[in-house]
Amino acid sequence: MPDLHDKPEPEISPAPETQQTGISRRGFLKGVGAGAVTATVVPAVWLSHAENAAAQTSPMGVTDASIQLKVNGKIHTVQVEARTTLASALRDRLDVTSPKLVCDRGECGACTVLIDGKTVYSCIMLALDAVGRDITTVESLASGETLHPIQEAFIEKDALMCGFCTPGFVMAVKALLDANPNPTLEEVKRGVSGNICRCGTYPRVFEAALEAARKMKKGG
Repeated sequence: MPDLHDKPEPEISPAPETQQTGISRRGFLKGVGAGAVTATVVPAVWLSHAENAAAQTSPMGVTDASIQLKVNGKIHTVQVEARTTLASALRDRLDVTSPKLVCDRGECGACTVLIDGKTVYSCIMLALDAVGRDITTVESLASGETLHPIQEAFIEKDALMCGFCTPGFVMAVKALLDANPNPTLEEVKRGVSGNICRCGTYPRVFEAALEAARKMKKGG
């Protein structure tokens, strides 16, 4: 029995309009695919923040825009595509490099930042979705040469080795202590459970979180 998948597609002469524009069948399909992604991602965000986004269009639809992101208390104008993640916008456009791209799929927590005080994996959040929200990274914690108590505790307890996961853990601990200033060990473990340390420094991270809680309670 012949394989139906081997049957060649019938040749269809292009319509006059297609011949005039020079758009191939493959190019049209690629354009439709890009347009579909843009249509599902862009309107809900851009329309709700129209005052912050000036869209640039191509024959296939919206491709990129100039948006405003509030990072560590400051407003920044950033040019992004619809697919640009928050991690990419921070690292590549704004030189905010504390969020680390390790897994790049929302599993390890190395790119953790705070959005309106809540922990978020910035590698799987679109930059467009962060418009109009407060973005906080490790860069905002220290005051001049004075480290934040969480940073001090991580150093004192030697809660870091290679360092790739450290900024994410620091932000996870900050979110935890902001919500619960006096956590138990079990609450600390749950609070940082979304972060992975490939060096296995978890016990010292837990100690650092508890020490930071003590420091902050004393006004450190």
